[in-house]
Amino acid sequence: MTEQGKIDADQVRARMEREGLNIFSRLPAVYAASRTQGRKFLDLAGGLSIVEWRTLWDLVEAGPMTIRDLAAIQRADHSLLSRALPDMRKKGYVAMQRSSQDARQTMVEITSQGRAAYDRAAPVMAHRRAALRDVFTEEEIADFAGYLDRLEQFLRIPVEQLVADGIARKDPTK
Repeated sequence: MTEQGKIDADQVRARMEREGLNIFSRLPAVYAASRTQGRKFLDLAGGLSIVEWRTLWDLVEAGPMTIRDLAAIQRADHSLLSRALPDMRKKGYVAMQRSSQDARQTMVEITSQGRAAYDRAAPVMAHRRAALRDVFTEEEIADFAGYLDRLEQFLRIPVEQLVADGIARKDPTK
């Protein structure tokens, strides 16, 4: 058995500080914390899932729409909603039918049961948004959303382009 190495607390602390600025490693933890907190709020409000809440909220605010529209509003994968909506229909939250204008599209509409579920959850979720405004001002929230937009644009740049741009600069670390 080999001798165990000695932990350098200063090196560990320095690494943690550098990783604190690593956006790529921070995002999964922030996403997971947001989902966990959201689920706990929704458990207090009757047990909707995050997808169910978002879908009911979108339908209340925007009215009937296609699955594609819902996915665009939620910035979610179309297939995620396509898998969730049949269960929501079974629970009586939504009605779905083929669009009369485009038979390839499915129209989704909130039902009275869906509206009742929304009405139970809405005050609790409004409390969550209000609590966020205790931490961030409206201006800071708008700035943060702008940073997220820019980050999302960056993350959609093809990898091949980023690699080529880095090679062209001769120093991909900058």
